[in-house]
Amino acid sequence: MTPKSENGFCDDKNFSEFFRNHSKLLNNYIFYKCGNIDLANDITQDAFIKFWNNCKKVIPNKAKSFLFTIANNLFLNEYAKSKVVLNYRIIPKLNHTNESPEFLLEEKEFGDKLQKALANLSEPQRIAFLMNRIDGKKYKEIAEILDISIKAVEKRIHNALLNLRKEIDHI
Repeated sequence: MTPKSENGFCDDKNFSEFFRNHSKLLNNYIFYKCGNIDLANDITQDAFIKFWNNCKKVIPNKAKSFLFTIANNLFLNEYAKSKVVLNYRIIPKLNHTNESPEFLLEEKEFGDKLQKALANLSEPQRIAFLMNRIDGKKYKEIAEILDISIKAVEKRIHNALLNLRKEIDHI
């Protein structure tokens, strides 16, 4: 049964379109926070269910922010007392390659250093950095999603880059 409302999010067609437009970004956002793809999928699904259940309360121009707030709260509830360990997606490799074994070893060692350095970033830095570098989001878009200023995004990404450089050089 579909709730009836003046709000456009309370009908199947508009909700489906909203889901298609925001589910991947929301899933990535939660994944960047927790480093667990299964948990990110679960939280994303739960966030959209809560969004649907509260669609009558949603102010249309605040819908995206409302959705991300729901997801963030679900994440915080899940990880209230846990230390986050990040295991970012590993891109599948081909079975054969033209690179030398030395090159492949160096590439693997660098990948390990990068994973460790990403894990050592603060959560706000890691999220802003990965949204920019992986999702290709502009600073303005990140600021809107995270509900912070563009200057705060710039600072987070700048500090993330400094920390990554320092960490990778140190390791």
